[in-house]
Amino acid sequence: MTTFAEAVDATSIDTLLARGSAKWTTYPDRIGAWIAEMDFGVAPPVQDALDRLRADVLYGYPNRAMLRGLREATAGFCALRYGWSPDPDTIVAISDVLHGLGVVLDVYVPPDAPVVLLTPCYMPFLTVPPAFGRRVVQVPMLRDEHGWTVDQDALAAALTPGALFVLANPFNPLGKVFTRTELAAISEIVEARGARVFSDEIHAPITFPGHQHVPYATVSPAAAAHSITALSASKAWNLAGLKCAQLVLTNPDDLALWRRVAGRRAAEAANPGIVAGTAAYTEGLDWLAEALAYLDGNRRLVAAELPARIPGARTTLLEGTYLQFVDFRETAVPGNPRQFFFDHARVALTDGDLCGEAGRGFVRLNIATPTPILREILDRLAAAAAEA
Repeated sequence: MTTFAEAVDATSIDTLLARGSAKWTTYPDRIGAWIAEMDFGVAPPVQDALDRLRADVLYGYPNRAMLRGLREATAGFCALRYGWSPDPDTIVAISDVLHGLGVVLDVYVPPDAPVVLLTPCYMPFLTVPPAFGRRVVQVPMLRDEHGWTVDQDALAAALTPGALFVLANPFNPLGKVFTRTELAAISEIVEARGARVFSDEIHAPITFPGHQHVPYATVSPAAAAHSITALSASKAWNLAGLKCAQLVLTNPDDLALWRRVAGRRAAEAANPGIVAGTAAYTEGLDWLAEALAYLDGNRRLVAAELPARIPGARTTLLEGTYLQFVDFRETAVPGNPRQFFFDHARVALTDGDLCGEAGRGFVRLNIATPTPILREILDRLAAAAAEA
């Protein structure tokens, strides 16, 4: 029987191009290492659930049992994985996390309140708030030999009453998994400043040995009261195109407002996403474990080889996510590193400039690809840098 690793290793660039995802077809003459999706196929339980959906021709509106099943599956997964047992009745299904952020901005945040971001950040966090007329305040992360930390004084200075602090937990693009102590300190600052938190925990299932995801809402009663948490199976099981995410409303007043107002403005989850997400949370843990073991090898490969092969390049061993942020500021790579490697290595990466002012000189590399392809990426980056 073919193992997970053997099947992934055997996946070629031609096969990935034939699948037709945006990651590969947007730049078909480049190796796709930019958008956050995995090249590992689909978990068998998820495929089985989608096959049943097709057989049942369940293409109308989702029924109550489906939605209840998703809420219970989400709560069960959180309990099993994180020791957090949210009431299923506090969980609502939406199309995707960014749509959830938009609804929160529209309904829960005063019009004149700023949106505060730790940077470098997930790129749309910089563009979605202005679309809702909101001002963005960037708080650069601090970096030392041990990794990335929050500048607590700068965060406190940026937050004002009613402000929305958007937290990526785990942190895309830095690959950081916040500790309970770090989150508790953040929650105390937020509470003291009278602000709120939108905690994007879409990457929560993807953590590596020695690191454990801590849901922000669990660090204190105050954190639960001033936050709304966004979850989805889309990153860990590669289901982004099926359109399903969940918001956990741990403040009863927020839940009541959702039922009165916000829920009427939210785009509903799609049937394929509902059944796929439910299957992932309840039957997809073995597949997830194999994917994480494979990713663990890839993250160690990048951390060991990339700085060794490109003098001056800096990485931090990923604690979570499959997105490696790489600092090229002290290398011989000229100009914008994303453009340089796109032109000279024929590899499509994400431009760190898109992640805020603190991301200049960086690129984001997606390591969730077959190891042979990842080695080809490293070979190409190293060869291009050597000729710079």
